[in-house]
Amino acid sequence: MELSGVCGQYEAATQQFLKVVASLSTAQLDVSKGGEWTPRQIIHHVADSEAQSYARLRRLIVEPGTLIQGYDESAWGEDRTLGYSELPIENSIAVFTAVRAASLDILKRLSDEQLSNAGTHSESGSYSIHNWIANYVAHPVDHADQILRQIA
Repeated sequence: MELSGVCGQYEAATQQFLKVVASLSTAQLDVSKGGEWTPRQIIHHVADSEAQSYARLRRLIVEPGTLIQGYDESAWGEDRTLGYSELPIENSIAVFTAVRAASLDILKRLSDEQLSNAGTHSESGSYSIHNWIANYVAHPVDHADQILRQIA
């Protein structure tokens, strides 16, 4: 795995998600097809996921062997207090942007040896920095595509 290439992919994924979000009209934020999450809910989810990713990466670097705790994404998305269905998206966009930038700074500093640092994910077992990279390069792209399907 070429780390400079990974950093470029990670940044491209960040920009792709932000571009899709910026293209949304206010009316499109709450469109739902087939009972899927609305773009608003997806944006809040992606921000919360990135906040989790921020801590996960740092724990994998500094505390190899650590437990990476999963969470119930559906429950978070439906929780009224977390407000995925109604809160404005600006704070979640700011969280996403800041966390991605901070994690990119860390990715640029990784050594090849650190890629194999691993812990145990509570839901999926062995989880390395390599897994983290694959997941968080794909995650915002997958959700950008989901948003585009919702508004099509």
